[in-house]
Amino acid sequence: MAAKIPAHDLLELVLDAGTFVSWDETPVDSEPDEKYRAELTKAAENSGADESVITGAGAVRGRPVAVIACEFEFLAGSIGVAAAERIVSAIERATREGLPLLASPTSGGTRMQEGTIAFVQMVKIAAAVAAHKAAHLPYLVYLRNPTTGGVFASWGSLGHITVAEPGALVGFLGPRVYEALYGEKFPDGVQTSENLYRNGVIDGVVPATRLRPLVHRTLRVLIDSPATPSVAESVPTPDIPDVPAWQSVMVSRRPERPGIRHLLRHAATEQVPLSGTGQGETEGTVLLSLARFRGAPCVLLGQDRAGQSALNTMGPAALREARRGMRLAEELQIPLVLVIDTLGAALSREAEERGLAPEIARCISDLVTLKTPTVSVLLGQGTGGGALAFLPADRVLAAQNGWLAPLPPEGASVIVHRGTTHASEMAAAQGIRSLDLLRDGVIDAIIPEYPDAADEPVDFSKRVGEAISREIRALTGVPAEERSAARHARYRNLGSGR
Repeated sequence: MAAKIPAHDLLELVLDAGTFVSWDETPVDSEPDEKYRAELTKAAENSGADESVITGAGAVRGRPVAVIACEFEFLAGSIGVAAAERIVSAIERATREGLPLLASPTSGGTRMQEGTIAFVQMVKIAAAVAAHKAAHLPYLVYLRNPTTGGVFASWGSLGHITVAEPGALVGFLGPRVYEALYGEKFPDGVQTSENLYRNGVIDGVVPATRLRPLVHRTLRVLIDSPATPSVAESVPTPDIPDVPAWQSVMVSRRPERPGIRHLLRHAATEQVPLSGTGQGETEGTVLLSLARFRGAPCVLLGQDRAGQSALNTMGPAALREARRGMRLAEELQIPLVLVIDTLGAALSREAEERGLAPEIARCISDLVTLKTPTVSVLLGQGTGGGALAFLPADRVLAAQNGWLAPLPPEGASVIVHRGTTHASEMAAAQGIRSLDLLRDGVIDAIIPEYPDAADEPVDFSKRVGEAISREIRALTGVPAEERSAARHARYRNLGSGR
């Protein structure tokens, strides 16, 4: 089990030296009885703090940030009326001053000495966090050992990004309480930061010594102004060769073809990986990250060809993770970039019973109505509903050998010709290749391959990153109402000849 890190030690690790300014005032008097007052006095002596939480502001590599950190040595970091009032006041001040907020709870939960009135304080803390996020300000959470009870079930679980220290006990019901109530030990290995990360509840496990660079990278993406491009944004329209659709299908299936991981490695100037739905689901077929391309910030959401196979395709959890990415982009008011590169959605009893089709529908609906700028990139294979769920955007790009179809050509051949032998004919007839998609208005531009992305993975990935950056910059200059109207008109008129 991880050692307990004092609040001031954590702030010294994260903030620039000498920048912390306390916001704390004398705690409100909760009118404790004599016994409780003695406990408070002893807690202050043991911890060196006047309450279970300290708040204030500082800087991380020059960027201002508000901070809230629990002190476990003060009555196990428990939250009563005074602590809650301090937390809410700090959140409200961070919101007024337009500051990103880093919260680091470590707590046994509600302060039992104050009873129900302490319990319901979690509501007002959660409400303050919701107002902070509604102001489109980042809320980052670092869970320390231990974080349990109402704290984990309120402000400890509302972060745009949530990470925890290695080996931390993190869970809803503390193991001692569980054993006392149910007469048996809570299963080992469940309430750990590592297990929650594996199951898509939190985004990562990060030692306290690495929290500062993580916060720095996150603020670089979310707070820094987009960098001014060093070269002209306009590029000549590429000459795309008129090759058969089936050739593009075969090229897109090469195992060496670069995917979203290559794009991040070779084209992103910053990245902060995220993980899972935040609700206990993760699949590995999609990748979610905060990123910058040539200084242009975005939430990057893409299908990961490295995590897919014929037996492991996108299921409902992957689509719910995608919708988390969409919500993040809208809450943080930064562009959303989607990467399509999929064999298709899962075909299984489990996928059907867990709501695959409704999740595809919700993804499409969310994208069509999203208020933030959106760019979709058809990087490789674009099969079926899994591809369609990532398609609707303000601007849609396609790699030269990217393609989009309701089924793989072999599947279309089976439906029409009762066998797979006509797959190449179906690929040509259905207009699935990039040139056809451009002609039909499904995409807006083609990113060239010279002659095949698999043979030039680094250069190709850089071209994709440059194209994404150009589109983001162009879109962010368009008023939101105008962008939304244009997106609606685009899909309303698609295929109608208008």
